[in-house]
Amino acid sequence: MIVYNPKDWSKTISYLFNSKIFRRLLPYLIISVFVSWALAYYELEYLKLSDKSWMRNITTVHNLLGFVLSLILVFRTNTAYDRWWEARKQWGALTNSSRILAIKLNAFLSPSDKVNRSFYKKSIPLFADTLYTYLRSDYSKFMLDQNEHPELEDLDDKKHGPNQVAALIYKKTNILYGEGKITGDQFIILNKELTSLTEITGACERIKNTPIPLGYSSFIKTFIVLYTATLPIGLVFSMGYFVVAAVPFIFYVLATLEMIGESIEDPFGVDSDDLPIDKIASNIKKHTNEVLLS
Repeated sequence: MIVYNPKDWSKTISYLFNSKIFRRLLPYLIISVFVSWALAYYELEYLKLSDKSWMRNITTVHNLLGFVLSLILVFRTNTAYDRWWEARKQWGALTNSSRILAIKLNAFLSPSDKVNRSFYKKSIPLFADTLYTYLRSDYSKFMLDQNEHPELEDLDDKKHGPNQVAALIYKKTNILYGEGKITGDQFIILNKELTSLTEITGACERIKNTPIPLGYSSFIKTFIVLYTATLPIGLVFSMGYFVVAAVPFIFYVLATLEMIGESIEDPFGVDSDDLPIDKIASNIKKHTNEVLLS
């Protein structure tokens, strides 16, 4: 994610034209220029149609469909942004749960209990790390000090990483309760943050694994292409060869809105518009270590 100043118009505008979206659209814009020119030439020079031709009224259909298309694109963009914002809220909740869990454990555990403090100091950030790699489909091996914590050797990187770490944290907490190092009331107090780890994972999986329905996405793209490809047929009577510039610009606006929706509907990727979940995970590790430092 790029941190920028929204009040700086020059840099904000230049970003759009230097972005991956513009580079992806450039070949289609060139095709749009040639199609618009070919249709304008065919109507004006070959068919020699006049302003009185019935074809000039085709723009009425485009006016009506343009309103429908604008509603569809607004819904599309809002839906994609809702997914992006929901993902950000879930990672914000993970940050808060990790901090609160560390703060509570710091209060419950004895300052001299360095082994258990070390376990939580490593396992709480490890959950964020494994969730981050899991959501980006980067199944890396877990890095923990196995000499101090041999129970972590059971981790299998071919299985669901976040579930394994959450299960280990809960199991360790239950062992501490059985050993009398935390009381039953303290165990209940910790339960909310412990269960929230799995709830956040499920919410993130729902966002990542539920894309916009294929039929809806296919319809929008087909609608945009047909709409802009047929625009020169009617506009040429009022704009002449200027449709060569106007139609590609209209296509650029409509297609960019659709591609922005595509970009932000999967907020766990590595695009500039995606969430910096790697940095969030790094901050969780930093803050957890500060709290549980003994």
